Amino acid sequence: MTYTFPNFDLNSTTSVTDWRRSLEEVYRGRTMLTYKSGQIIPMYAHEVWVVCRGVVQLNTLHPSGDEVLVGFAVQAMPFGLPLTHLEPYQAIALSDVDLMRFTLTELEQSPQLYQGILQHLNRRLQQTEALLALVSNKRVEERLRQILLLLKQEVGIAVEGGTRLTVRLTHQHLASAISSTRVTVTRAMKLLQDEGWLRVDRDRHIILV
Repeated sequence: MTYTFPNFDLNSTTSVTDWRRSLEEVYRGRTMLTYKSGQIIPMYAHEVWVVCRGVVQLNTLHPSGDEVLVGFAVQAMPFGLPLTHLEPYQAIALSDVDLMRFTLTELEQSPQLYQGILQHLNRRLQQTEALLALVSNKRVEERLRQILLLLKQEVGIAVEGGTRLTVRLTHQHLASAISSTRVTVTRAMKLLQDEGWLRVDRDRHIILV
């Protein structure tokens, strides 16, 4: 059985939300799985996850054991072992997340679903390229600024006086993202705060001004 999904503009927030809602509507009888912030999400060789709500952090490890950020899966984005050649590959809920899981057989049987997965996988590719580009900047403050701007695009919501990142990020999260240390990121955060470029609210969410 195949399903019809609407066509989507990759740059449209509305289209992302519509696609997520379409998935939930078509697969209403399917159990949506929830993982709490900080939980490791299991991945299997023949299954792909799609994020319905929340943010998933995707990591690999250097031989030294250092954790390396390779991307964020946000609303409507797919992730899973069939979509990578990295080993090891780990997915961690960066916030509370709701996920739907599809087998490769289900994707093969629904060209429309498969097309939707590919469209939003393209968003992840663009994000990964942006992450690679920012790491080449020698100045930690600029790397931090660029990762926060990327997160603003992915998980930011407009609030009075700026844009609030909906995921609470520790300095260690940011250090891993830009290949730096927690102490260095703490100093860079203070510099950006002193500039008035960002602030942290009472719930410890970053607001970009």
